[in-house]
Amino acid sequence: MKFIDEAKIFVAAGDGGNGIASFRREKYVPMGGPDGGDGGRGGSVYAVADRNINTLVEYRYTRKFLAQRGENGGSADCYGRGGEDIVLRMPVGSVLTDINSNEIVADLDVDGKRVLIAKGGRGGLGNIHFKSSVNRAPRQCTKGEAGEERELKLELRVLADVGLLGLPNAGKSTFIRSVSAARPKVADYPFTTLHPNLGVVRVAENKSFVIADVPGLIEGAADGAGLGVRFLKHLARTRVLLHIIDLAPPDPDADPARDARAIVGELEKYSPELAARPRWLVLNKLDLIPEDEREARITAFREAYGPADACFCISAINGEGCRPLIFAVQDALEKLAPPVPNAPPVAPAFADEGGEPGHDGSPHAALEEENAADESNDEDAHHAEPRA
Repeated sequence: MKFIDEAKIFVAAGDGGNGIASFRREKYVPMGGPDGGDGGRGGSVYAVADRNINTLVEYRYTRKFLAQRGENGGSADCYGRGGEDIVLRMPVGSVLTDINSNEIVADLDVDGKRVLIAKGGRGGLGNIHFKSSVNRAPRQCTKGEAGEERELKLELRVLADVGLLGLPNAGKSTFIRSVSAARPKVADYPFTTLHPNLGVVRVAENKSFVIADVPGLIEGAADGAGLGVRFLKHLARTRVLLHIIDLAPPDPDADPARDARAIVGELEKYSPELAARPRWLVLNKLDLIPEDEREARITAFREAYGPADACFCISAINGEGCRPLIFAVQDALEKLAPPVPNAPPVAPAFADEGGEPGHDGSPHAALEEENAADESNDEDAHHAEPRA
């Protein structure tokens, strides 16, 4: 299944049915009076967070969802039937934004959360409502109200506590393999990671957090270089960013401090709010540096880079220094509240990369439950019913 994290859809609630003006016609009952019924309400459109869905692929090809119109009222005081509602099931973490107003309509951050995104129109009134002592034969009736229509942009922002930043081949995927049960692809060429990968880091029996690995950034990513910055939206819910830095780059002319500052610049271009979050430096690949040169290499980097929130030195390939890092992250997460995601300032292009995110529910238990049991997914068919 392709990992689709963006889509655009059009939703329209059903119009309300019209009320009618009719009069009672029955033998031996002269002047029976008004008996026109009301129209039924139009169907509404709801969005529901479903932990059994991982991507927005269902909304990439079916883009129009029209709820059923309410029936018109009938004679003999018969009311019209209401239109059926449409329920759109989406992955947990989906954010729905109105394209015209740029307003966030819904943030489906909890499994089972149900949000009304387009309200059906109310049915019109029949002439039975207009009778009075001075108006015995009213011929007035009202039409049903129109249902709401919206053009929505769907974005999937995965639920993770910690996000990984860095250049391609800095060792992000190796790090997440070292500290969790996740097994993202690892290779010796750039842009091995083409979609976000998530892993649960178990610190203690009742303490864990979710870490997200996104494709690497390069200088100029905000202008479209490499894979761009479209995957940074998956870090919108994170509380701590780990900036993985290759302290032993294969290119002898590379400057790790300069490259690290370039990544920070791209992050600030994308979102100043995201760049202002706690960002720790993680100097990786110590195993490639001789032991007698490590201290000098680390000192030179820190002097060239400048001040940082925190700095850790690790070797992700053999796990050296990883445990103190994850314990420090757990302590920091217990003190930091989850941020409220806002609409991203950059409108990234749509993603077509293959793969699955592997995260489908609450930040802690859902990933482990997915690996522990092969649950059957409930498939809900989204049928677009034409308006009457």
